[in-house]
This record gives sequence, structure tokens and C-alpha cells, in this order.
Amino acid sequence: MELHGYVDELQRQLVSAAEAAGDEARAVAERLVLPLDAATRLVLLEALSEAAGEISAELAPGGVDVRLRGRDPEFVVNAPAASTFAERDTTPTPQPVVAMPAASAVTVPDDAPTTRTTLRLPDQLKTQVEAAAVRDGVSLNTWLVRAVATALEPIHAPQPGTTPAVADGRRVTGWAR
Repeated sequence: MELHGYVDELQRQLVSAAEAAGDEARAVAERLVLPLDAATRLVLLEALSEAAGEISAELAPGGVDVRLRGRDPEFVVNAPAASTFAERDTTPTPQPVVAMPAASAVTVPDDAPTTRTTLRLPDQLKTQVEAAAVRDGVSLNTWLVRAVATALEPIHAPQPGTTPAVADGRRVTGWAR
């Protein structure tokens, strides 16, 4: 995507607007348009990056990246692999167990108001989260909501008649009856 045309149009409009204030203002505007070139490009790139982030949130597990090639941005669309969707219909391969609560363990009403949040994950972690969501048969968003809700659940005090859980002779966190 070439920004040159957009930057030129903004410069032209700035000079045109300054003409209304007279020759001196027009001359100042003409002197300012060239130094503003870099700032204009930076603002446009920030807007494009934010838009790509919002689009990526909607395309999850795919996404859109903005990369610079020279002075101009280019968009790279990362479509989810076809195998990601095919795995939902087949028996998943054995994976390490990730303890996630069942849907009934998380008490978030279906009609609760929601807020959009952009979450930036390292690529390797995002891949693992996507695999866990596919394995659990839920969307990436649902998996993340459950993970956050689980992390916020208060740690319960030991109940009467319970003992600390032990595994392979090592102490682990939690309680067992």
C-alpha cells in the first residue's frame, strides 16, 4: 500500500486551507508540508497497525500484520490453517493435559456485558493456546475467558476432613478428600 498519494493529498489540503489566511500563511504552510511528511506517515502507520490489530481479533486464530517495505506498509494476512478447522471434527492426537475448568465451573452469565480487549501473545504461546482450544472443542475466545476466570477464582481454605494432595512423593498445591 503506497502512502505517497495520501500524504500528498494532506499536504495539498494544508496549503489550500492556509491560502484562506493570505499569502504569508500559505508560504508558512508550504514550508511546513515537507517536514511534516515523516510525522504524517507515522500517524498513518499507527492507525493502520491499530486497524490490523482489531481485524486480527476478529479473524482469530488467523490475523493481519502490518509490515514496512521501504517507506510503505504492506499487509500480511495469516489465515488459519485448514487443519485447525479439520481437527475439530476428528479425534485429537494425545496432548499434554492442561487443566481448564469445564464450562459449568466458570460462572459468567451468557447475557453478561462484554468488552473488547486486545491481547498480544508471543507466537509460540498463541499456537499452544489455539491447540488447547481446538482440543477442548471451544473457540479461542472462550478458552481465554475460562483461563482468566479460573485465574481469578479465590483459593479456597482447606475444608474439614481434607488433607494436602501428594503426587509421586512430592507435595503439590491443592486439597483432596
